[in-house]
Amino acid sequence: MNYELSVHELRKRVDPVSLGIKDTSHIRRLQGIIGQKRAVDALQFGLKIKDVGFNIFVAGQSGIGKMCSVKSFLEDIAREKETPPDWCYVNNFDDPYNPRVIQLPAGQGSKLKEDMNTFFNHIQKELPKVYEADEYTAHREEILNKLAKQKEKASQELSQKATEEGFAIQATPMGMVIMPIKDGGVLGDVEFLALSESKREELQKRQDRLQSEIKSVMKNIRKLEHCTREKVKELDQKIALHVVEEVIDELVEKYNNFPKIVNFLHETQEDVLKNIETFKILRQQKGATYPPSSTPSDLQLETMQQAMLRKYEVNVLVDNSKQKGLPVIQERNPTYNNLIGRIEKEVLFGALTTDFTMIRAGSLLRANGGFLVISIEDVLRNFNSWDALKQALCSCEVQVEELGERLGYMTTKTIRPQAIPINVKVVLVGQPWFYHTLYFYDHEFAELFKVKAEFDIRMDMTEENINDFLSFIATFCDKEKMKHLDNEATAGIIEYASRLAEDKEKLSTKFGHLADIIREANFWTMQEGESLIKSRHIRKALDGKIYRSNLIEERIREMIDRGLILIDTVGEKIGQVNGLSVINLGDYQFGKPNRITVTVGPGDNGIIDIEREVKLAGPIYSKGVLIVSGYLVNKYMKGKMSTLTARVVFEQSYEGIEGDSASAAELYSLLSALANIPIKQGIAVTGSVNQLGQIQAVGGINQKIEGYYDVCRVKGLTGDQGVVIPKSNVQNLMLREDVIEAVILKKFTIWAVNTIDEGIELLTGVTSGDMQNDGTFPPDTVNEKVSRQLADFEKALKRSKDFLGNVSGHRVTS
Repeated sequence: MNYELSVHELRKRVDPVSLGIKDTSHIRRLQGIIGQKRAVDALQFGLKIKDVGFNIFVAGQSGIGKMCSVKSFLEDIAREKETPPDWCYVNNFDDPYNPRVIQLPAGQGSKLKEDMNTFFNHIQKELPKVYEADEYTAHREEILNKLAKQKEKASQELSQKATEEGFAIQATPMGMVIMPIKDGGVLGDVEFLALSESKREELQKRQDRLQSEIKSVMKNIRKLEHCTREKVKELDQKIALHVVEEVIDELVEKYNNFPKIVNFLHETQEDVLKNIETFKILRQQKGATYPPSSTPSDLQLETMQQAMLRKYEVNVLVDNSKQKGLPVIQERNPTYNNLIGRIEKEVLFGALTTDFTMIRAGSLLRANGGFLVISIEDVLRNFNSWDALKQALCSCEVQVEELGERLGYMTTKTIRPQAIPINVKVVLVGQPWFYHTLYFYDHEFAELFKVKAEFDIRMDMTEENINDFLSFIATFCDKEKMKHLDNEATAGIIEYASRLAEDKEKLSTKFGHLADIIREANFWTMQEGESLIKSRHIRKALDGKIYRSNLIEERIREMIDRGLILIDTVGEKIGQVNGLSVINLGDYQFGKPNRITVTVGPGDNGIIDIEREVKLAGPIYSKGVLIVSGYLVNKYMKGKMSTLTARVVFEQSYEGIEGDSASAAELYSLLSALANIPIKQGIAVTGSVNQLGQIQAVGGINQKIEGYYDVCRVKGLTGDQGVVIPKSNVQNLMLREDVIEAVILKKFTIWAVNTIDEGIELLTGVTSGDMQNDGTFPPDTVNEKVSRQLADFEKALKRSKDFLGNVSGHRVTS
């Protein structure tokens, strides 16, 4: 049977003419997400359902453009929707430490802020004028003069009364003092004591009556002063009301449909009227004269004025005046403050202060009504952010507060604004294992992110997907302002996308990687002064990317060529075969041949895997070795005890080994050792085997073939070299051009097999031999030789046991 693959099976070609384009400049631009119907359906469902908890987790491998695709998809949807409202904070005059929140239609928040700023300017400009006006001064002087006259009259009457009683009243810093008078002079203490007791008593009584009258008069004067102050205050408020009410009434009429704003405006008016003295004091300070050491600076006066007027401002926390449709916010640094919001502080005269104007919105509030896109990896780096995000989604509101207060730590005195209700669809983007881990270990996650949109790393190579792929290239070139691709270069990119997908009928969706190749090709195009990116530029970009990353591969190949790593590519050896593995360096992976050797002998230990014995084998690799044991038992030793001891090893392997792609090679080497038939060393092998002897597909098939070809090329191509692969891997072949050229020239061959029997025939040139009805195999076949060797081992093992039994049973006498 011919197992050799034809050239056409080694790579799928894309005919540039079949694309129907001359270059990508005239292709329609990309709309939507390419080749991700399952993910798009999940996204559409998650966005349409409004119930709580139906947020979305977008899962997919890195490098497939999840974040950009999702954001673009959301922006297309958001553009057609109604813009969400603005959110503002205003002063709570009853409790300044609990600012009030106000919701307004989009764009109205900034208008309200502007209106209040106009109001501030009006107060600053007009209030000083009215208090400096002659009319106000005249009214105020009239009130004060009336008080002065009343006080003067009361003082004169009191002085006259005191004179009639023989006393004089003198004002001192300690109050009013009553002093007795005799012969026109003040009666001293000596003279007072010289009086008779009856006169002193009479004088004391008259003084007490006068003192009582003085108290009564002073009480009346204080009442007059209080009444005067009230009249002055009433005059001030009346004057101020004339200035304030005109603007406030206009604003009330303008915002009549918003009760919270109307209430705020009325409270503002009341507060201004209550604090007229503050405005007057500030006005007086600006024109006052101070000692040099205590003169307030212009900055201090300005700060005082701002602090006084700030309580009437409007803090537009979320301003959607320039937003068209729903907001789509991507938070790249989801710290607690960036996500929830912050309360800023400033230093005022040496002390930290804050108020409602220093509240800042986080991305949750800026995305309110729309969509918030976050990388799950980024948000999990900030544990407090993840906790706060879940709490906000559970409560459907955002409470802006300091992190220290949230955690219960001691903080400085601060404000606690009203919580803002949110209606936001959160889209988390990350690798699938994040979703699975959170689903199992975070019980709130499953309740909050009920929709999973999973991106595939491959898509079918259908006509529709190819057209979308071309649209991606055209859109990318336009967006990056790069040269467009001609049809041959476009075909080359499509073929490379198929190679990335490791499937002839698939295209890779790792658009980030593909975009980098186009960028590099564009660079070489610019260097050459070409108008279009051509296929040679794509090839140069691919070769350059490999050259920058394959230093380790070249060093290994050099060590093989110099004999430091023993790999035979010519001749025949018993119990030795070249297996193939893949080394993944992250940005680059390559194939590397490994010599696998097996030694056999009679015994009951079965197959001893040296890698497993020294703990260098991974679980999957160990499973492959055990499957090899199962194959031997199933085919050659049914109903028999194990009579074999075989040792299997990867030669010159000094690191861990994982995977089962070498299990077929190990079995070939074992069969060669048992049958005593040499294996052609020019043929390398890859493939996984099951207990029935069927060869199963493996990964990295292109890199494995190319890696072995490169070793053979360095050591010298003979025409007898090649690789045996699983038949099921033929669909994954997208080999390099130089490998295909070598196949065409009959310098290298690739075979595909379905079973171990087919593979061993290729490797040894000896017929494998099918099992006959009596359970034996035809003579001089591989299987017959293996079966006979196992039977000889059984006999040898039995003789050994019988001999040991006789020796142990012999008794020596004397």
